[in-house]
Amino acid sequence: MPFNLNKEIDKTNFILDLIGARQKALSTNLVNVNTPGYVRQDVSFEDYLGNYDKPLETDLSKKMGAVSLAKQGEQEIDVTEELMAMQKNSLFYTIATRKISKTIESLKAVTQLGR
Repeated sequence: MPFNLNKEIDKTNFILDLIGARQKALSTNLVNVNTPGYVRQDVSFEDYLGNYDKPLETDLSKKMGAVSLAKQGEQEIDVTEELMAMQKNSLFYTIATRKISKTIESLKAVTQLGR
Protein backbone atom coordinates (compact mmCIF):
# COMPACT_ATOMS: atom_id res chain seq x y z
CA MET A 1 0.00 0.00 0.00
CA PRO A 2 1.64 3.27 -1.07
CA PHE A 3 2.07 6.07 1.41
CA ASN A 4 0.88 9.48 0.26
CA LEU A 5 2.55 12.14 2.40
CA ASN A 6 0.46 15.02 1.07
CA LYS A 7 -2.76 13.14 1.79
CA GLU A 8 -1.66 12.34 5.35
CA ILE A 9 -0.66 15.94 6.03
CA ASP A 10 -3.90 17.23 4.50
CA LYS A 11 -6.01 14.89 6.63
CA THR A 12 -4.17 15.83 9.81
CA ASN A 13 -4.51 19.51 8.93
CA PHE A 14 -8.25 18.98 8.37
CA ILE A 15 -8.58 17.28 11.77
CA LEU A 16 -6.71 20.17 13.42
CA ASP A 17 -9.08 22.62 11.73
CA LEU A 18 -12.07 20.68 13.11
CA ILE A 19 -10.55 20.68 16.58
CA GLY A 20 -10.02 24.44 16.35
CA ALA A 21 -13.59 25.02 15.17
CA ARG A 22 -14.95 22.90 18.01
CA GLN A 23 -12.82 24.73 20.57
CA LYS A 24 -14.18 28.04 19.29
CA ALA A 25 -17.78 26.78 19.51
CA LEU A 26 -17.28 25.49 23.05
CA SER A 27 -15.65 28.76 24.12
CA THR A 28 -18.56 30.71 22.66
CA ASN A 29 -20.96 28.53 24.64
CA LEU A 30 -19.14 29.33 27.87
CA VAL A 31 -19.10 33.05 27.14
CA ASN A 32 -22.84 32.99 26.48
CA VAL A 33 -23.84 30.70 29.35
CA ASN A 34 -26.10 33.41 30.83
CA THR A 35 -27.33 34.88 27.54
CA PRO A 36 -31.10 34.40 27.24
CA GLY A 37 -32.13 32.54 24.08
CA TYR A 38 -28.57 31.54 23.18
CA VAL A 39 -28.39 28.37 21.08
CA ARG A 40 -25.58 25.99 22.03
CA GLN A 41 -23.05 25.39 19.25
CA ASP A 42 -20.83 22.42 18.58
CA VAL A 43 -18.96 20.71 15.75
CA SER A 44 -19.73 17.09 14.93
CA PHE A 45 -16.50 15.22 14.24
CA GLU A 46 -18.50 12.18 13.18
CA ASP A 47 -20.14 14.12 10.35
CA TYR A 48 -16.77 15.12 8.93
CA LEU A 49 -14.55 12.15 9.78
CA GLY A 50 -17.10 9.41 9.15
CA ASN A 51 -16.43 9.74 5.41
CA TYR A 52 -12.80 8.62 5.63
CA ASP A 53 -12.10 5.07 4.59
CA LYS A 54 -9.19 4.40 6.93
CA PRO A 55 -9.90 2.57 10.21
CA LEU A 56 -8.11 5.25 12.29
CA GLU A 57 -10.46 8.01 11.15
CA THR A 58 -13.53 5.77 11.45
CA ASP A 59 -12.55 4.69 14.98
CA LEU A 60 -11.77 8.28 15.92
CA SER A 61 -15.16 9.50 14.72
CA LYS A 62 -16.91 6.72 16.66
CA LYS A 63 -14.98 7.56 19.84
CA MET A 64 -15.69 11.26 19.47
CA GLY A 65 -19.35 10.51 18.91
CA ALA A 66 -22.03 12.50 17.22
CA VAL A 67 -22.36 15.98 18.61
CA SER A 68 -25.31 17.85 17.24
CA LEU A 69 -26.33 21.46 17.61
CA ALA A 70 -28.77 21.88 20.46
CA LYS A 71 -32.05 23.55 19.62
CA GLN A 72 -33.03 26.85 21.18
CA GLY A 73 -34.62 26.38 24.59
CA GLU A 74 -33.91 22.64 24.61
CA GLN A 75 -31.66 22.79 27.65
CA GLU A 76 -29.40 25.15 29.50
CA ILE A 77 -25.68 25.12 28.91
CA ASP A 78 -23.93 23.09 31.60
CA VAL A 79 -20.57 24.74 32.34
CA THR A 80 -19.11 21.47 33.64
CA GLU A 81 -20.10 19.62 30.45
CA GLU A 82 -18.62 22.37 28.28
CA LEU A 83 -15.34 22.32 30.22
CA MET A 84 -15.17 18.52 29.95
CA ALA A 85 -15.78 18.77 26.20
CA MET A 86 -12.95 21.33 25.96
CA GLN A 87 -10.61 18.96 27.82
CA LYS A 88 -11.58 16.10 25.50
CA ASN A 89 -10.96 18.39 22.54
CA SER A 90 -7.53 19.20 23.94
CA LEU A 91 -6.67 15.50 24.03
CA PHE A 92 -7.66 15.14 20.38
CA TYR A 93 -5.40 18.08 19.57
CA THR A 94 -2.50 16.33 21.29
CA ILE A 95 -3.15 13.13 19.33
CA ALA A 96 -3.34 14.99 16.00
CA THR A 97 -0.15 16.97 16.63
CA ARG A 98 1.70 13.79 17.60
CA LYS A 99 0.50 12.15 14.39
CA ILE A 100 1.82 14.97 12.23
CA SER A 101 5.08 15.05 14.20
CA LYS A 102 5.62 11.34 13.54
CA THR A 103 4.90 11.85 9.84
CA ILE A 104 7.47 14.66 9.68
CA GLU A 105 10.02 12.58 11.60
CA SER A 106 9.50 9.72 9.14
CA LEU A 107 10.04 12.12 6.26
CA LYS A 108 13.27 13.39 7.85
CA ALA A 109 14.53 9.83 8.29
CA VAL A 110 13.80 8.97 4.66
CA THR A 111 15.54 12.06 3.35
CA GLN A 112 18.62 11.44 5.51
CA LEU A 113 18.86 7.81 4.35
CA GLY A 114 18.71 8.95 0.75
CA ARG A 115 21.89 11.02 0.96
